[in-house]
Amino acid sequence: MVQMGLEYLPPETIIDGTIITTLPVADAINRIFTDYKIKSKNVCTSLSGHSVIVKKITLPYQRGEDINETVRWESEQYIPYAFSEVNLDFQLLAENPEAGTIDVLLAAVKKEKISERVDVVTMADKKAAIVDVDAFAMLNAYEINYQPTTPTTVALLNIGASLLNVTIVSGKEFVFTRHISVGGNHYTDFLQKEFNLSWEDADNLKFGNPVPGVSAEESTHIIQSVSEIIAMEISKTFDFFKTSTNMSNIDRMLISGGSAHVPNLINLLSHKLSIPAEQFDSFRNISYDPKKFDPEHMRMVSPQMAIAVGLALRTMGD
Repeated sequence: MVQMGLEYLPPETIIDGTIITTLPVADAINRIFTDYKIKSKNVCTSLSGHSVIVKKITLPYQRGEDINETVRWESEQYIPYAFSEVNLDFQLLAENPEAGTIDVLLAAVKKEKISERVDVVTMADKKAAIVDVDAFAMLNAYEINYQPTTPTTVALLNIGASLLNVTIVSGKEFVFTRHISVGGNHYTDFLQKEFNLSWEDADNLKFGNPVPGVSAEESTHIIQSVSEIIAMEISKTFDFFKTSTNMSNIDRMLISGGSAHVPNLINLLSHKLSIPAEQFDSFRNISYDPKKFDPEHMRMVSPQMAIAVGLALRTMGD
């Protein structure tokens, strides 16, 4: 690892993957580049949310024909927006001449969402060199750190502030992704309203830190109620995944994002969903100098850095 920086944004700066207030984001980017003396101006960023469509599709096999036109024509049924409103990309996964099919991974994003990301990077006087999708960044981080060699089905759950991204892989193969509008801010909101706290005190309380005037028993009850809501949403997503893919089993869950540190969340998810679960380790297979990077700090921020690590693995033109 060459360098790493982490900046926390003010509450509600980004909601459901949409940048609500651009200046704090641009300032955070600038601080990281300045504080850690990063010389390059290139930035790799990514998108998530309901304006991002990622889907595996099967098309009729056509030898020697331009697959670009075929994908564009066939993908219209999967994209609920006019083609003029989206940027579309795809990757050929497999050709099956005997079955007469081609498997394609399709990604489509509303142009306004890409412009939103590019504009905030430009505001920071940097260049948006790559715009990726959170699900693919998660897959990159998973592959490099866990190096799967068997077709085990793993659910990568990235629980951000206001959005939960579910990415399911089989071995190294992308299978499914879905966004859920629930996240760590739900804990803070519930605690803030229940105990009439400041945002900062409620945010500390959700991670098990003591706050004057609130007992551990009272806060634990609220935290568990939110964790159960999250578990219910994940369960519904898993049910949808199983019915839409004909895959009946998920072998393991890896939890990333700041909420991976919420007390008892991982145990609750494992119990409620009957699937083994653990924190995602973003630095499991990434070497760093312990004299430059404090190992305890790296352990603490590891779940939050999953998307960033996946993006850092990207190179121009790959």
